[in-house]
Amino acid sequence: MLSNYLTLALRNLRKNSLYSGLNIAGLAIGIAACLLIVLYVTHEVSYDRWNPNAERIVRPVADINFGGHHFELAVAGSVMAPEAGALLPEIQSWCRFRQNGHFLVKREGASQQNIREEDVLRVDSSFFEIFPLKMIQGDPMRCLTQPNTMAISRSRAERYFSAPQMAIGQTLLLENKERWQVTAVYEDMPLNSHFRADLLLSMNGSEEIKGDPPFWGSNNNFQTYFLLRKGTNLESFRQKFAALSREKVEETAQQLLGTTLADIEKTGQFVRYSLQNLTDIHLHSDLTAELAPNGSIRYVWIFSAIAAFILLIACINFMNLATARSSGRAKEVGVRKVMGGRRSALIGQFLSESLVISAFAVVLAIALAALAMPWYRDLTGVDLKMPWSSPLFWAAMAGGTALVGLLAGSYPAFFLSAFDAIRVLKGQVSGVGRGSRFRSVLVVFQFTVSVALIISTLLVFKQLNYIQNKKLGFEKNHVIILDDAYALGDKIYTLKEEMLRYPGIESATVSGFLPVSSNRSDYGFSKVRGLDKDNTVNMQRWQIDNDYFKTMNMEIVQGRAFDPARVTDSMGIILNETAARQFGFADPIGQKVYLLDGELKGAPKPEDFKELHIVGVVRDFHWSSLRENIGSLCFQLGKSRGLASFRYKQAETSAIIAALEKNWKALSPDQPFSYRFLDESFAKMYDAEQRVGKIAGIFGLLSILVSCLGLFGLAAFTTEQRTKEIGIRKVLGASVSSVVGLLSRDFLKLILVALLIATPLAYYFMKTWLSDFAYRIDISWWVFVLAGSMAILVAFLTVGYQSVKAALANPVRSLRSE
Repeated sequence: MLSNYLTLALRNLRKNSLYSGLNIAGLAIGIAACLLIVLYVTHEVSYDRWNPNAERIVRPVADINFGGHHFELAVAGSVMAPEAGALLPEIQSWCRFRQNGHFLVKREGASQQNIREEDVLRVDSSFFEIFPLKMIQGDPMRCLTQPNTMAISRSRAERYFSAPQMAIGQTLLLENKERWQVTAVYEDMPLNSHFRADLLLSMNGSEEIKGDPPFWGSNNNFQTYFLLRKGTNLESFRQKFAALSREKVEETAQQLLGTTLADIEKTGQFVRYSLQNLTDIHLHSDLTAELAPNGSIRYVWIFSAIAAFILLIACINFMNLATARSSGRAKEVGVRKVMGGRRSALIGQFLSESLVISAFAVVLAIALAALAMPWYRDLTGVDLKMPWSSPLFWAAMAGGTALVGLLAGSYPAFFLSAFDAIRVLKGQVSGVGRGSRFRSVLVVFQFTVSVALIISTLLVFKQLNYIQNKKLGFEKNHVIILDDAYALGDKIYTLKEEMLRYPGIESATVSGFLPVSSNRSDYGFSKVRGLDKDNTVNMQRWQIDNDYFKTMNMEIVQGRAFDPARVTDSMGIILNETAARQFGFADPIGQKVYLLDGELKGAPKPEDFKELHIVGVVRDFHWSSLRENIGSLCFQLGKSRGLASFRYKQAETSAIIAALEKNWKALSPDQPFSYRFLDESFAKMYDAEQRVGKIAGIFGLLSILVSCLGLFGLAAFTTEQRTKEIGIRKVLGASVSSVVGLLSRDFLKLILVALLIATPLAYYFMKTWLSDFAYRIDISWWVFVLAGSMAILVAFLTVGYQSVKAALANPVRSLRSE
């Protein structure tokens, strides 16, 4: 019986090659799109689950509202981990990370150029107990117990020493001066980790930790992880940790501010610590000082919904295209019923055809997904691969074939098998009735999803265009940045002066601070000599040279810029407008503010505060993401040599890069030359939104394409059912245009209904998405009109083909049997 079903199924597919091709193509596109999205979603939800301890690891995070600023931090003070470990018996082990940015590294004694290493962490010796990476060489429990020892990944061992076995006992130089001995080599970290580390430096002997004040809530610089004992009740431990952290913050408030935590909280200010599960970090955390950019559970849900909708749209196509051929198969059903065929046998026959089509479609979908994978990797920014060796993948494909075949084929199978044998043999089959309404609902659903995706895509790109073209308070174009300027030492100023001689260079500045997002520390400035909560303003402090404002095209709105000829400017500061407003000075120029000078070891004394005077106010500019309001910021004259920035004339780009490289290598031939552009660094802050917009747009177009195949099927179905009506109308004098209008009208009504449903849905979801931005566009009415016009045009062209074909047909052929 089964072989008979398959034989008949293949015969019918060959007989109706056009419709079979459309069915297979529609399903294949839908399944391929779904497969690509599922691979991405699966990768995103797998983060940190490679760790066998994942369910027992938590990270303390801080929520601080103080001095007019609200901070949500992924870091804590260095004292938290050892104190909590001693006071809470549920903690089996703890580990702190200190991220100090990148390092320039080379093998001691080697003639090679320094290599810039981005993924470097200082960690406690317990690292491998909490994150048990596979060890190639060395003892994981002892390799980081001594000062100036390090563990390196396999890829770095091969980079510096050719093979992991040759690395143990060797020395790497960091920044040309720090000697670190390699004591262990571990396998490269899995890509689905919320952080990456190729060099792990022992934190033993850290001068920073020795100098840290013994207070919770201050000097939050360390990512901290607790490994809990087996059997620990997590909720109970959360409560104990919250109580301990409140007790410790109370001590800090009393010793530093001379007040109680309750009094601070009465003013709306607070310092709170909580715990975050390891497996929640990647998708549920977007805090300041994350180890790496995280994903978003919102986008995972969005992509999952898109995958489900595209697959549904593809299945709906199959239903519409199958029912479009119902008249052609009605007599076959009637004859088989008259000859004794049971309805169950007919259902089996039609489902077998559906499964065959589904199998062909899945095979084609896998091929399409594999071909699209390189492009998809670039689009998502994730190193995804087809899981050819995974049994689960092939099981899922087999199950998906059956599921899609049954889902797409169930309605046509039951619909066709229900035809009355006598009526169909008399030619009395009609597609109008219970089936036609259901098909109309399916088309409305298809275009609702498609139009909503197109509207969302247009609004995403409108917001991104707004970000790129918004007046930022500085000029981001035509600025080239040299990384690792500090590697030249004071020679960087020689490079600056040399480049200023080039006619293509307009200005230059040496500073480690640029108006793009990065992890920076806030400092407390006060109007009095003390940490008075009512007079303290927390703000960024950037050290710059006197050419900074000119190079960035920033405007001084009060007072003046720094003048190196004035000795007193070394104690001067320039505020942004937000900081000036927060201090509340009627005229800020000449006013004095106080900054705590050095680390606190106990209650601060008046002499611990450095007196500074305000010399100017710069117009507010966006120094962080447009998701955030402009924060308080001040500038001081000082040496911060991390970066050198050059404003240049656009036509001179290539010549300027060549000149920079030549001068760099002349001053320091063993240091790597690395540059970037300020506008590109600014755009990188919105990589996630760029990817979402592109993915939504591409899959939105795919959904429109697949929907149009379904619409084509429904148009074919309706035209087929109304062939005699069209013939009569033409005999009575109806024009081609009137026939086209008659056939197209009902379909366009369905598209208009889809627009009415999609518009409020897209408006709601996009308003929610835009709420993440402090600076955002208004949702314009023309976006909905444009998306609707696109849908109507595409639908009309799709339906128009069938309508014109029917209108031009010879009426004699359709009426000669009457």
